[in-house]
Amino acid sequence: MDFIEIEKKIEANKALDFGTIFNKSIELFKKSWMHGLSVQLVTFVIIIPFILMFYIPFVVALVGNSENGQMNPEDLSMLMGGFSLVYMGLFIVGVLLLSVVTVAMRAAFFKDLGAIDRGEQVSFKSLFYFFKAPYLTNIFLLMLASMAISIVAMVLCYLPLFYVMVPMSFFTVIFAFNPELTVSEIIKLSFKIGHKKWLITFGLVMISSLLASMVGMLLCGIGIIVTAAFADHPLYFIYKEVVGLDSVDSVEKIGIE
Repeated sequence: MDFIEIEKKIEANKALDFGTIFNKSIELFKKSWMHGLSVQLVTFVIIIPFILMFYIPFVVALVGNSENGQMNPEDLSMLMGGFSLVYMGLFIVGVLLLSVVTVAMRAAFFKDLGAIDRGEQVSFKSLFYFFKAPYLTNIFLLMLASMAISIVAMVLCYLPLFYVMVPMSFFTVIFAFNPELTVSEIIKLSFKIGHKKWLITFGLVMISSLLASMVGMLLCGIGIIVTAAFADHPLYFIYKEVVGLDSVDSVEKIGIE
């Protein structure tokens, strides 16, 4: 679908039922939880080396410059000053790259939800569908746009941030099903659907996130890895009900491209 077609469907403002979408989300989660778990596990595998890469050198430097397990406050201040600029610069770049990778996987998960919803099989490799240069570039630009919007909203006393959280939650969904759109078009459509469906989206995401957290904690805490993906299901169904989905899923497109 092109930008104008999607915009017209959003403007039509189709009525949505909270209970129906919530129940559909639960039913789909029963079929997709294993795929959602794969996303969380791969994300952890990517995050752990990142944490080690940035913390181990710092710890080694602290130990190497200490005497008998103690460090002079002046030496600590000099060490922190030397580390600060390079460390923070590399840390910010690392966080951005990590965010791009995780968003790319989340976008692929949304596409796979469509396939699972249609009763089709999805493979593990489909989670890496958006790991291609054009897609990663757009995801990176969307991340920068999200940061800029969030900073502006925080400067305006945080209340606008509370509002823009809902439209920004549609960035990944709209990109997932319409990767051919430009970044500006994705942002415009996200704010349109976020504005039209703000209340129901906020309610569904909040309830789904709380439920996922509560059930995850009941499963000894570690269970949240299994339930975390449930919060994405209402976003998928809101998009599906308002805009609709194409018939070709991500796995088929991998074979085509």
